[in-house]
Amino acid sequence: MAEAVAAQVLGFLAAEPERIARFLSLTGLTPQTLRQAAREPGFLPSVLDFLLNDEALAIAFAEQSGIEPETVAKARLVFADDPQD
Repeated sequence: MAEAVAAQVLGFLAAEPERIARFLSLTGLTPQTLRQAAREPGFLPSVLDFLLNDEALAIAFAEQSGIEPETVAKARLVFADDPQD
């Protein structure tokens, strides 16, 4: 469930050039390194953190996806409980 939510958030970010550009800028990733980074254990939690740290973005995601910010926060907690995070 947490992975699926994070994947939806990533898709939401990628759908809008300004959103994904901001994510890449803040994470230090590039379009070329994004795919490799996505395989790393800490990547999906960072996607959720990015969304949750921007209230307007979290609301826009909720409106578009039908997934409430609280659900995203719960997904983030799943990763926090994972010792690989």
